[in-house]
Amino acid sequence: MESLDPAVRTVWTVKLALWTLGGVLLALAYEITHLFRPDRWLPWGFWIGAVLGIGGLLCWVVPRLRYRFWRYALLPEELILERGIFTRVRTIVPLRRVQHLDVAQDLIEREFGLVRVVLHTAGARYSTIVLPGLRPQQAAQLRERIKQHVLEDVL
Repeated sequence: MESLDPAVRTVWTVKLALWTLGGVLLALAYEITHLFRPDRWLPWGFWIGAVLGIGGLLCWVVPRLRYRFWRYALLPEELILERGIFTRVRTIVPLRRVQHLDVAQDLIEREFGLVRVVLHTAGARYSTIVLPGLRPQQAAQLRERIKQHVLEDVL
């Protein structure tokens, strides 16, 4: 089984930090609107500190654990994905079921030179499978191997 590119930890950390920043802004809005309430019993800034503390802890722990437990393998007939911190999920994608494949990249992934491969398979439930944290050349190789298998299967 292969692991993802180590830079994906930084991508996940930045994304969690942005969510934490959103939470801090909401906590700040709450603190400002409840500043002069007579029944206020928590000190000013408590919720901001709580969001920063929990968000900071999550930014530190979650990306490292996600990276540790994310694995994938491309076998001749199938793609295997293993992931999950508390609940381990093993997804086996038969390559003959792949309908099309996308290589996607958001702004943060682009900054760190990473892409994610999105496989669309036949079926309704769980028909979209995402493999994050690959270098563009890894994704291109993966795409070519899957495309070659699909073409061989058709012929």
